[in-house]
Amino acid sequence: MKYIFKDFIYPETNKYSLTPPCRIKAALLCAFFLSFFHVLPSFAAQLTPDEALEAHRAMEVQTNQISNWPAGPAIGAESAILIEAETGTILYAKNIHQQEYPASTTKILTSLIVSEQCAMDEMVTFSRDAIFDTPWDSSHIAMDVGQALTVEQCLNAILIRSANEVSYAVAEHISGTSDWSVFAETMNKRAEELGCLNSHFANPNGLPDENHYTTAYDLAMIGRAFFANEVLCKISLARRLDIPASDTLPNRKLELNNMAIIPGGQYAYEYLVGCKTGYTASARYCLVSCAEKNGMRLICAVMRDEHPYQYLDTISLFEYGFNNFEKVNVSQTETKYNMDDMEIFYSGNDIFGSSKPLLALNREDFIILPGTASFKDTESKVTYTSEKEEEAARITYFYHGAEIGSVGVSFASPDDSFQPSPAPGALDTHGKSDSSEPKKATRILYVNIVSVLAAIAVVFVLLLIALLVKAILRNYSFSPRHASLPPRKTGKRRRRKKEAPSFKDFDF
Repeated sequence: MKYIFKDFIYPETNKYSLTPPCRIKAALLCAFFLSFFHVLPSFAAQLTPDEALEAHRAMEVQTNQISNWPAGPAIGAESAILIEAETGTILYAKNIHQQEYPASTTKILTSLIVSEQCAMDEMVTFSRDAIFDTPWDSSHIAMDVGQALTVEQCLNAILIRSANEVSYAVAEHISGTSDWSVFAETMNKRAEELGCLNSHFANPNGLPDENHYTTAYDLAMIGRAFFANEVLCKISLARRLDIPASDTLPNRKLELNNMAIIPGGQYAYEYLVGCKTGYTASARYCLVSCAEKNGMRLICAVMRDEHPYQYLDTISLFEYGFNNFEKVNVSQTETKYNMDDMEIFYSGNDIFGSSKPLLALNREDFIILPGTASFKDTESKVTYTSEKEEEAARITYFYHGAEIGSVGVSFASPDDSFQPSPAPGALDTHGKSDSSEPKKATRILYVNIVSVLAAIAVVFVLLLIALLVKAILRNYSFSPRHASLPPRKTGKRRRRKKEAPSFKDFDF
């Protein structure tokens, strides 16, 4: 201790005291010790990766609380979601609305906006701000000021190598300014359009910012649009980035894709459609991905996971989804259909022959049914407002309160009808026929209520006219042919008897 404070001793008295020249040293030492003891408790409270994994695995999985729902796996991510891409049906939910830092998974939104607003052959020139605002120790491809890439090359750099300076450059290219908040406004608006509920984006690449956050649910909603773009999906699965030298790029850019879940990777998943990883110290490991098997496409997002479990947990969730859920075409399964107070009747033929329009279930719509349930276990709710002009209504299906998809009720021609399933008893618990014999489909058409009411009104009017004519004919009086003649008596006239002639009437 004496050695530490030797500069603070007055030589004359050999006593500890602050000499004027050493007061700055004392202040610095005090600040150091205070900061050390202030930070120490936070270090003690911070969990190790293994401890974090165990704590996260012990967290509640909300979908496991649904009655008779297939039990989902315990995973190391703090929040995670698995949805069916087309219907948006949530198959697995764990803290899906909890706000987290997304890291580079942010770039699926940036790439989506770029693909929607730019042509692939547009040139993007790198400004000084795009280069020098990118931390040197973050992901980049070493671009320099004044160099340029096409939009297509930029998308490759963003999705394959997660290049942060390229994300800045395309944001500047679209917004026309190096003020990243301008592009962030575009991101937040597009996120809201895609159905995000609890997100706020502050930059185009996901670098740490306390105002930059999202949720597993919101990433899945963005993923529905991103993974519907075949070009973006194909780029994300590429094994390497290869940008040749050009007039605007002096040196060739050759980089490998480090995402281990893509084909050829350590944790390659054979059904993968596309993916994007993310990592920062505050966000930990994140992964948004899509896979398709047997005609069913699923989207998975895991957040705040640990390496390599962001890959293992994702694969586990995909397998859970493919093994425990199936697509059910409602138009081929539904046997009863009511629209609340508005009655829709089944008939072998349309009562008006060729009247239009008729109401029919959309043949392309389907729901996602757990393997533990049958279609008869579902409940439905009809709404008469729809975003699609061709739809008269929409039926949403539920299983123990969980939404599992919807089907549109569309205006169709008389030839359009749906083929209902065979009679109950010919189906197993999953809604599949247990007989290989072909069944004769029953042709079902819906009565057009508007036409029915119009026909009733026409018949009613004709009936009133007939009654009115009959009344007029009954009460009408005909006038005589000649007004000068007295009215003709209608009673029977009494005929006089002819008298016999007398003798005085004869001349003898």
